[in-house]
Amino acid sequence: MSMSVGSPDEDSGGAMSEINTTPLVDVMLVLLIIFLITVPVVIQTVPLNLPEVINLPTTTKPENVLLSVDANCTTFWGQTPVDTKQELLDRGVKALKDEIARQEKIGGKIELPEVHIRGDKDVAFRCVGGVIFTMQRAGFLKVGFISQPPPNEVG
Repeated sequence: MSMSVGSPDEDSGGAMSEINTTPLVDVMLVLLIIFLITVPVVIQTVPLNLPEVINLPTTTKPENVLLSVDANCTTFWGQTPVDTKQELLDRGVKALKDEIARQEKIGGKIELPEVHIRGDKDVAFRCVGGVIFTMQRAGFLKVGFISQPPPNEVG
């Protein structure tokens, strides 16, 4: 700490015109140290390589399975409602077997069909997750989501 006491031959009755900045500097140094310690703790990020968003038009093949899940968690195979997960599994296994048998008759490389899911924006994730799990159990390897891009986005 520093303090100005003046000279002994000076008049001690006058007002002091110097500002003592030592407490201000002490406070600023403490704040600087606090910020240097807390900023790296607050800003913790995990390095990720996020995919680039590309809006591609869907190429619909007749062998692909089109599923829709509405806000009430009802699953539709095309336009037909599916009542239970077991019915969805049975239809998925049958569709996959039928498509593989059809491609074996034609010959050549067998390409497995895809599942395209349209989910209502208000649907609970557990509903869509259950459909994905069921279709994976049926044997489908590729599952895609159909979405609607914002109206002013140019692709």
